[in-house]
Amino acid sequence: MFERLGARQHICTATRKVRELGRTLAAAGTAGYPPDVRRRLKILNVMCYLIATTTLIYAAQQALSDYQAHAPMVWVNVMLAAAVLMVPLAHRISEISGGLLLVGAEYAALLAFTQFFSREGGASLQYIIAAAAPFVIFGLQRIRLIALVVIAGLALHLFAWFRFPAPTDLTATERSVIDANYAQAAITTVSLIAASVYYAFHLAEQAKAETDAVLHNVLPDVIVERLKADPNTLIADNYECGSVLFADISGFVGIARRLGAAATVDLLSRIVTEFDSLATQHGVEKIKTIGDAYMVASGLPVQSDGHTVKLARMAHDMLAAIERHNAASDFAIGIRIGIASGPVTAGVIGKRKFSYDVWGDPVNLANRLEARSQTGRILICPRTHELLGNAFQYEACRPMEIKGLGTQEAWFLLGETLPPAKHPI
Repeated sequence: MFERLGARQHICTATRKVRELGRTLAAAGTAGYPPDVRRRLKILNVMCYLIATTTLIYAAQQALSDYQAHAPMVWVNVMLAAAVLMVPLAHRISEISGGLLLVGAEYAALLAFTQFFSREGGASLQYIIAAAAPFVIFGLQRIRLIALVVIAGLALHLFAWFRFPAPTDLTATERSVIDANYAQAAITTVSLIAASVYYAFHLAEQAKAETDAVLHNVLPDVIVERLKADPNTLIADNYECGSVLFADISGFVGIARRLGAAATVDLLSRIVTEFDSLATQHGVEKIKTIGDAYMVASGLPVQSDGHTVKLARMAHDMLAAIERHNAASDFAIGIRIGIASGPVTAGVIGKRKFSYDVWGDPVNLANRLEARSQTGRILICPRTHELLGNAFQYEACRPMEIKGLGTQEAWFLLGETLPPAKHPI
């Protein structure tokens, strides 16, 4: 048993070392470049290692079959392998030097192969790869260079086809060699074109996935789908009733002054991250953070029954999250929360750094209620009180003057009302 465990451990260690070596070889010569350029150069390096491997296999096959007859091509293959293995070193000159070295070495070698084996050997087929591979090698932004490489590949293919026709007096052995070379060339050509096209679509899908992820982090899911369906559409909706929550950390300026920049940002990040998780858990929509303030809405952009209850439950969970932080921290923080409900308007504003925002009296009222609330408590407006009904318990406050809205009744929101206990018959 111990021997099997030891052997398995050795295999795992060897596998890890092979992977590390592979990552090192793939990254050769790419240091100092931007991430997107490094990714492209790494792929180019891997392509070169594959080309060198297959080229040396061809050289070995030709040497073993008939070295005397194939000696020139054996050494062309060896020199081609040596040239492509120098591509990672060429990256140190510029980000296109390695690609130019690969293209030049391949074009010259293919011409030599076609001259030796004739056009029926299939080497000239690989010039067709120039229709796809340069986009991977040089990147789409160098379209003129790519066009030049593609045109040169096409011209060399046509030149090789008409310049090196097959002899008519081939022996059966020579014909079999040419047929085998053609089959290998066809397989290589199709494989590399397929790989290049796959890579292009893979990058496109990856970019789309990254864009979608960013959009879904910034905007509600249904809004993202509407924008994707029509990017130029104006997103603006009225809701008969939505609920808005504002939360603010009490005395944050003093806390930030005491903690310093790094610790302050870390604290806010951890708190906001937990609040974001609660928003997802309760099915409400985070709108934004403003400094140490956190704004959430419920009942939009998808209207649902019980949206005010969801927001009330989240508010209590936010208080509980702060209590957990205080229990595990050397210093205590507190938050005030205000919730208001009523007709609101919501939509997407901006074109570049766009955002989904909410407007209306409930937004202003929730903000004012948060400011008039007490640390560790939730203050709600009459409409929210009405929507929650008997689901929660309340503590009445004196009517308060709210700037711009006049005198308003308000209640502190307590815990949920417990269902009546079931007594055995």
